[in-house]
Amino acid sequence: MDPFDAGAGGILRQPKAVWATAGASVVAFMGIGLVDPILPSIAKGLDASASQVSLLFTSYFLITAVAMLITGFVSSRIGGRRTLLLGLALVVVFAGLAGTSDTVGQLVGYRAGWGLGNALFVSTALAVIVGAAAGGSAAAILLYESALGLGMACGPLLGALLGDASWRYPFFGTAFLMAIGFLCITAFLKEQPKPARRTSPLDPIRALGHGGLASAAISAFFYNYTFFTVLAFTPFVLDMTPYKSGAVFFAWGVLLAVFSVLVAPRAQKRFGSLKVLGGSLVLLAADVLVLGYGNHTAAIVCTIASGAFIGVNNTVYTELALGVSDAPRPVASAGYNFVRWFAAAAAPYFAPKIEEWTDVHVPFVVAAVTAVLGALVVVVRRRALIHEAEELEPKHATEDGITAFAN
Repeated sequence: MDPFDAGAGGILRQPKAVWATAGASVVAFMGIGLVDPILPSIAKGLDASASQVSLLFTSYFLITAVAMLITGFVSSRIGGRRTLLLGLALVVVFAGLAGTSDTVGQLVGYRAGWGLGNALFVSTALAVIVGAAAGGSAAAILLYESALGLGMACGPLLGALLGDASWRYPFFGTAFLMAIGFLCITAFLKEQPKPARRTSPLDPIRALGHGGLASAAISAFFYNYTFFTVLAFTPFVLDMTPYKSGAVFFAWGVLLAVFSVLVAPRAQKRFGSLKVLGGSLVLLAADVLVLGYGNHTAAIVCTIASGAFIGVNNTVYTELALGVSDAPRPVASAGYNFVRWFAAAAAPYFAPKIEEWTDVHVPFVVAAVTAVLGALVVVVRRRALIHEAEELEPKHATEDGITAFAN
């Protein structure tokens, strides 16, 4: 059945609860790139350095990484609906407070609380959408996937539109949109059944004892350093107005979504997951080198183009992570993301610091090296990864990829 069919069970014929959760998911994913176009404006407004402002990403993803160990613990005890509402409430509070910040320290702290709320929400949203959807999981997964791509693309755009007037407005805007999401989920979503087995915070750590899952997580750690060097450090290199920077990262997000959803699965089917991943990582390394050493136009083009490689990598990594071990998917996903999000926290801090110690080119050299290291881990540990990489079924691959990104 065509998931876009307007008939029963199609993506356009879903209950209000599904649309409410999907809409809130768009805003949740927007929060990841929201601050990109306004980082220079925040630095100017709060009289802060690039490395200080980049801590907005570091605090956000550091808390997100640690929260991976407790999201399953929380949702398996209080249920999916309450976990969603708790996450949304935290985002509303801390995003609103972020807009009132008088110092960069306050803003970084509020962004950390925002990260906790976002982790609780996005780690639960897919399961809730699938549970509430009509006509099986296929249309629900596609709807969630669309929300993910739309949020990643539109976050920088919203940040630019609101941030052109004041760097504070994107934070207030996010709080307002998430408050609407909170009300919609309260009104339309009924409580979902709790899991049969309660999850322990140590379960994701134990899952990393599997060699294949650990290999995928370590490789993804190196890759995520490259990913978030581009996302968090490049706005300072481009040095553009919020509108222009937002347009660049909107195009970046569109490529990320298209290559993640449409291109990666086709490339995997033709060439195999490990070849696609290794090749994409090497191409990403070359792209960031040109970004760092090229002229301003080349930097813009390479920033946008990196979205294609990042989209492919996200899909392949998450499929490998959830298919390579026999751990339950939520547990494997939490363990994998616990490791990789630490790189997302590290890159925004170290990239501007490296620039201060050396020059503007070296952070991109480091990012290129980490992308190559990620590829080397895949090559060296291919025996631990190759079985599931060859036997992943398309349906499961798509579902697992979204679950892992969300978690």
